[in-house]
Amino acid sequence: MVSGGRTPKTRFLCDIDSVLTEYNKSKIHIATIGRHSALNIFKGAHDEGFPTVCICKKGEEKLYKAYGLADEIIHVEEYERIIDDDVQDRLRELNSIVIPHGSFNAYIEGDELETKFCVPMLGNRTLLQWERSRDLQTKWLQNAGLTVPKIYEKPSDINQLVLVKFPGARGGKGYFIADSEESFNVKMDRRIKSGLATKEDAKRCQIQEYIIGVSVYPHYFYSPLKKQVELLGVDKRYEASVDGIGRIPAPEQLENKLTPSFTVVGNFPLVVRESLLPEIYEIGEKVVEASHKIAKPGAIGPFCLETIVTENLKVVAFEISARIVAGCNAEIGQSPYAYLLYNEVMYMGKRIAREIKEGVKQNRLGEVVA
Repeated sequence: MVSGGRTPKTRFLCDIDSVLTEYNKSKIHIATIGRHSALNIFKGAHDEGFPTVCICKKGEEKLYKAYGLADEIIHVEEYERIIDDDVQDRLRELNSIVIPHGSFNAYIEGDELETKFCVPMLGNRTLLQWERSRDLQTKWLQNAGLTVPKIYEKPSDINQLVLVKFPGARGGKGYFIADSEESFNVKMDRRIKSGLATKEDAKRCQIQEYIIGVSVYPHYFYSPLKKQVELLGVDKRYEASVDGIGRIPAPEQLENKLTPSFTVVGNFPLVVRESLLPEIYEIGEKVVEASHKIAKPGAIGPFCLETIVTENLKVVAFEISARIVAGCNAEIGQSPYAYLLYNEVMYMGKRIAREIKEGVKQNRLGEVVA
C-alpha cells in the first residue's frame, strides 16, 4: 500500500544552458501558474524589479490584475497544457524563469517536466519527482538522518492510530485517521464513494503512524550562490474539518459518526520557542546535504519540511516539499526570521527573485535554474 518508490532518473531532452544563452538577461521575466503561491512569487518579482508572466485559464487572471501583479498573461485551456509548444515558445520569447509551486505537481506529470518542458525553472526537477512519491520523501528524510513516523506496508499491519495519505500535492484532501484494518477499509470505501479518492489512490496511499503534537512547518531557502541554508519562516495549517470538529460535543460526534478530514483551507504564521530553532535549522541543513547525494546538483531555492513537535519537544518530520509552499503566503512582508536575517522586508517570493537577480548580476544564472 505504497505510493511508488522507484527512484526517478534525470532524462532532460533539452539543454537549459543553451536556452539561457539565447536569453536577454536584461529582460528576464518571472513566470508561474496563476494559483497556489503566485501572488507571493509575483510580488517578490516586482519588489526586485522583474516583470511577471501569469499562466492561467481565461478569467482567472482577474485576481492577479486586481493586485497589479500580472504583467503578461498566457492563457491555457487546462494547466496540463503548459507543456504545449506554443506556451513554451512564448515563455522563452519573454526570457522567462519559471517558479514551480504545488499546482505544478498537482497538474503536470513529473516526467513531462523533465522530458518535455524546455524552459528554465528555478529548482531541481528531479527533486520535484521525489516529492511526488510518499515513499521517496520518506527515503530522503531518512537519508538525512531525521526522525520520521513508522510506515505501515498494508492495512492488516495497523496496530495503532495512523494517518492515511494519498499521493501528490492535494492539500490534505481526503486524508483520514484509522486505528485498525476494519476502520481503514470502512473509511477508504467512504472516500472512494464520495469522490475524495479513487481506487488507484487506495492502492498508492501511504499509511503513516499518527504522531500526537503540534504541526510546525519551517520554510527554508538554499542558495547555490552563497552555499547557505536560510530559515525564512514557519507556519501551521488550518484544516477542515479537523480544526473545526472540536466545536461539536463528543456525543454528537459519535452519534453522527463524524470522521475528521485534513483539507487545508489556510495557514497561520508561527513563531516557535527559541530553544527549538537550532534543531529546526540543523534538519534543514541535513536535508540539503542529503539532496546533493540523491539528485545532483541538490536542492536549489525554496523547500519546506512538515514536522510535528511532541510534548517532549521531539521533532518528527513526515513530509518534504522541494519548492515554495502555500504556507509562505502567510508571511508576505512580515516574517520575523527573514527580517532577522536580512534586516529588511523579506519573504519567500522576494528571496526567490533576489537569487535570480544575483545570478544574473554574477553571470551565474545557470546555477540556480534547471
